[in-house]
Amino acid sequence: MGSKIVVAGVTSLYMALPVEGFPLPYTPVHFPDWLRADVSGAACHIADILRALGGDVRLCTFVGNDIAGQAITTSLRARGLLGGGVVTTLHSSLGVVLVDPDGRRRGHPYLASVNALEYPVEAFRKEMRGSDLAVLTNTAFVRPLLRHAHREGVPIAVDVHVITDVNDAYNRPWLEVADIIFCSDERLPCPPRQWVAQIFACYPGCMIAAVGRGERGCLMGLKDGRLIEAAAVAPRGVVSTSGAGDALFASFLHTWLASHNPVAALEDAVLHAGWKVGDTFPGAVSLTEDELRRLREAHPVKVVFDRWDDTV
Repeated sequence: MGSKIVVAGVTSLYMALPVEGFPLPYTPVHFPDWLRADVSGAACHIADILRALGGDVRLCTFVGNDIAGQAITTSLRARGLLGGGVVTTLHSSLGVVLVDPDGRRRGHPYLASVNALEYPVEAFRKEMRGSDLAVLTNTAFVRPLLRHAHREGVPIAVDVHVITDVNDAYNRPWLEVADIIFCSDERLPCPPRQWVAQIFACYPGCMIAAVGRGERGCLMGLKDGRLIEAAAVAPRGVVSTSGAGDALFASFLHTWLASHNPVAALEDAVLHAGWKVGDTFPGAVSLTEDELRRLREAHPVKVVFDRWDDTV
């Protein structure tokens, strides 16, 4: 078994369905070409990837004592993720994701049932003991856990997703304790290179800052000034980009922990994410470490090197 990793955040029962395009035209009835229901959510998806790649993963999440929760519990047990960090509550979180013909997605997470809850600190601290990495998603109930993870002295990785401001009030508690910061470029206020420079200027504890760029791959800055850009690869084409950012993030963390080589980790990250988006429900499929290695041999990733500190 590989590194011990704690992942805290949401696990949801999701429905995915195709739509004709965005904006969505009104029609009283539509019969989709496909429909998928499965268990995902950011924390579950990240934990599942890390587990499939060989990690010793402890998932800290809520699961409802309801019909959706029965499905979630069954799925977590099958994936080897049903442990002491899975806390039972009354209602499960749910979600719907709409996917257009180009693979663009619009997620509709319904988190009201868990956002109002307080995750038990002792359960989290128990799962944290002896861990090599804490992956703290930016859902509301994780915020009180940040200081406890920080006290453990292990690296902390966060993905702040679609962020618009380096001083964003909601995400700042995560950014202040993170060693590794990922985000999407979808709504950045500046070019990704400048964003990386701003992250290092504002959050001196950060070692690695990466920006997922969809079909343009991923750009990553290291604290020593290096800038690495990896081109996107989609071995199976693009069907749905739902969860692509989680796949990029989790796959990077696995290889980074195993090799301490951020360049190799970035190559694995864009490749695994690119493979996943060839599925109608990317959150339900993950490669093993051997499968990812073979895929890497067949689909080498183009990488370009530069420096982000030249822009400061």
